[in-house]
Amino acid sequence: MHRVAVVAVPPVTTFDLSIPELVFGHTTVDGRPGYQVRVCTPDPSGPVVSTSSLEVMVPHGLGIIDEADTVIVTGTGAREDADPRVLSALRRAAADGKRIASICTGAFVLAQAGLLDGRGATTYWLYSAQLCRRYPSVDVRPDVLFVEDGPVLTSAGLAAGIDLCVHIVRTDYGSAVANQIARLTVVAPVRPGGQAQFIETPLPAENGRSLASTREWALERLDVPLTLNDLAEHAAMSVRTLTRRFHAETGLSPLQWLLHQRLDRARQLLETTHLPIQQVAQQSGLGTTYTLRNHLLKRLGLTPSAYRAAFTHRPGYEPRRLETPGVPDRVTRPSDPNTD
Repeated sequence: MHRVAVVAVPPVTTFDLSIPELVFGHTTVDGRPGYQVRVCTPDPSGPVVSTSSLEVMVPHGLGIIDEADTVIVTGTGAREDADPRVLSALRRAAADGKRIASICTGAFVLAQAGLLDGRGATTYWLYSAQLCRRYPSVDVRPDVLFVEDGPVLTSAGLAAGIDLCVHIVRTDYGSAVANQIARLTVVAPVRPGGQAQFIETPLPAENGRSLASTREWALERLDVPLTLNDLAEHAAMSVRTLTRRFHAETGLSPLQWLLHQRLDRARQLLETTHLPIQQVAQQSGLGTTYTLRNHLLKRLGLTPSAYRAAFTHRPGYEPRRLETPGVPDRVTRPSDPNTD
């Protein structure tokens, strides 16, 4: 079981504090809990001051950080002077090689501990300029949902913290488990970290209907070529209007969104099936092994075979078999022409 220590830095943001328990506390793998989640704070003897009217009781002190595999600092109002005991515990965790993450303004605490120096990071967009100004050695990326830079991860505010935690679940246990917890928490399965945090321009009042049905239609056809004209025809609007609306609703252009969905489909097939790499590329709509390989390398730094090895070779794991007419049902080996 993976151990997660959640650090409540007073004054704590109660919504952000609830996210790790919501995601990790409901993650199961083969019927067993995937995580042990414990919340800690410098002074657990009484109520922890919050940024809202709620009082928060935290049972554990900072000592549980030493036992954790992952340490998460949630949103806090302490953007200038966090408790030195917290900073010391985080530095010690980093020195021990633990994975460290922040949600929302928790990034300020990581920055105070020196853990973001020279790294890419994000925070709630409202405070991005402040983070950039106060910590010039941090590569602040103000318009993304989350950033993973080595063992340190940071997320934007509110629901982006859920995206970060679902991303961690996928990293630890694969897409099938991550998609399951995404359904339980009623969020989109694994939104890409580079997706925009917020929408600058609202939809025009006269054109306010959603493109959700068109996106659902496209998801059912990822294995076939889809053009902007196809999407626009289904949505009954011009390509120009489709592109503007699509970006307003998702933060991505239609073709960028399609590419993200196809890569996610490819990753799921690599993790959960024995399909040869060429068939994975075709069924995800990427067409060829070469195309799949290039996009996966660019996005994750792994070839399809390396990704499959990393995410399926776990004790007790057995990929399910898909019946594909005319295609041998086997694991791709290095000598196979379909390998990358």
